[in-house]
Amino acid sequence: MPDRPHPILRALPLILILAVAGVGALTLRDTLSFEALRRHHEALMQLAAQHYALTAAGFVLVYTAIVALSLPGATICTLAGGFLFGVFPGVLFNVGAATIGAVLVFLAARAGFGERIAGRLDSATGALARLRDGLQANEIPFLLVMRLVPAVPFFVANLVPAFLGIRLDRFAATTFVGILPASLVFTWVGSGLGAVIEMGTAPDLGVLFHPQVLGPLLALAALALVPVVVKAMRR
Repeated sequence: MPDRPHPILRALPLILILAVAGVGALTLRDTLSFEALRRHHEALMQLAAQHYALTAAGFVLVYTAIVALSLPGATICTLAGGFLFGVFPGVLFNVGAATIGAVLVFLAARAGFGERIAGRLDSATGALARLRDGLQANEIPFLLVMRLVPAVPFFVANLVPAFLGIRLDRFAATTFVGILPASLVFTWVGSGLGAVIEMGTAPDLGVLFHPQVLGPLLALAALALVPVVVKAMRR
């Protein structure tokens, strides 16, 4: 049986992601911004009109890299997906790329530290063991709520499941489903971005926290918790 790689080697992908994320937060904040999108939107629209398939493939790759490396600009990419490709299939490109990027972060975290942390949780006792058992019994509601509630940072929602030993297929499926509502809202905003740019204004990126949008998202999160409440009542 081949020897397992040294822990440092296994942690290198996650360390690289954290390092790139730190550098990107300092250097790319102005590059991946709405102003940059405003300056280049005509060229991007022309590119999408002339080379649709190539633009779509390139867009998904760039969006995936931004999420996988935790770089700033994911929201701008979501808006760009809306005005380049429309609400549909733009929302599928956005959600698909974000899910792939999240899975890459999840795999890097699980390879680096997740397995050791999950192993320690498996041998835990007392209150920590009860918390572990509760999460394992309600994995899907727990994952969905983390994605649906805007208060949970996307990067954190990629790391925590890896440290808790969540299965990859459940992580990927709940990520896709859980980010779909918010992504649909921003893709819809992006689909009207051309008119916003022509008026010389900026889109309302706080739309997710408007009561008419936040209310349904919180309702979906509450709905995801229904199985947890039912199990508790039965016990």
